[in-house]
Amino acid sequence: MPLDPQRLRARYGDLGLSLQAASSPLIEHLLDHRSVRAYLPDPVGDDELAAIVAAAQSAASSSNLQAWSVVAVRDPATRAALAECAGGQAHVKDAPLQLVWLADLARLRHLAETTSRPAEALEYTEMFLVGVIDAALAAQNAVAAAESLGLGTVYIGGMRNQPEKVAELLALPPGVVAVFGMCVGRPDPAQPAAVKPRPPQSVVLHHEKYSLEAQAPGIEAYNATMARFYEEQQMNVHGTWAVHSAKRIAGPQTLSGRDRLVEALHNRGFKLK
Repeated sequence: MPLDPQRLRARYGDLGLSLQAASSPLIEHLLDHRSVRAYLPDPVGDDELAAIVAAAQSAASSSNLQAWSVVAVRDPATRAALAECAGGQAHVKDAPLQLVWLADLARLRHLAETTSRPAEALEYTEMFLVGVIDAALAAQNAVAAAESLGLGTVYIGGMRNQPEKVAELLALPPGVVAVFGMCVGRPDPAQPAAVKPRPPQSVVLHHEKYSLEAQAPGIEAYNATMARFYEEQQMNVHGTWAVHSAKRIAGPQTLSGRDRLVEALHNRGFKLK
C-alpha cells in the first residue's frame, strides 16, 4: 500500500515524490514528526518515561560502550534555570519533562579505574564523538517512542550555550557534558505544530559519488517550498532558506555562545587530542 500522499506533501511540499511499494506504519509515524513548543501542564508518567528510555537503550551503541546518559528533569525551578541557559526558551521551562542527553565518558573512566586498567583513549576526540553519536542515536529512538505515546518533543541545542552552568545544575562529574536537551509533554491542541518540509531527496541522497552541483535544482525548489511555509506559519524569516542558513554560519557570533564550546569541554575534563 503506498504512503499517504498528504504525508509526503507535508514533508516535501509539492515535489512529486511517491513511494508506491515501500510503506509501513513506522515510516508513516516518522513522517509525521514535528517539533512541539507548546505543551499542556499534564505530567509525563513514570511508565511513559521508562518506555521512552527503554526505546533509547535499544539504539545502536559504538562497541557497546554505552557512552551516554540522560537526566530527566521535572523540577520547575531546574527547568527554569535550564531555560535561561538555553537562551530563555520558554518551552524548556513550560514542558513538564526536560531530558538532557549527555556524552558520558565518566562511567568508562570509572570502569577502567575499578578494573585497574589505563584509560588514555578517553582523552582523544574520537571518544568524545562516540559519546555524542551514542547520545544522538539514543535520543532519536526516544523521540520516536515518545511520539508513539501521543507525546510531543523538541530538541534543545541551546544546552550547549553554557555547558559549565548546565553541568552545575545537574551535578555532572568531569567527563560528562550535555549534548542537547529535549522537551517532552502533551502538545497543546490550541497551538498545533506544523510538519516542517525537508529538502528534496536529490539534495541529500547521492548515488555512488557525492555531487554539490547536482543539488542546485533541489535547493532552488526547497527555497520556494520554505518560502511558502514561512508565510503560512507567519514566521518572520527574511530571505530564502539558503540565505537563512548562510546567516547561521556567518561567524562565531551566530553560534549563541557555543563558540567557546572547546574551552568548556576542556574545563569539563575532555582533552580532545
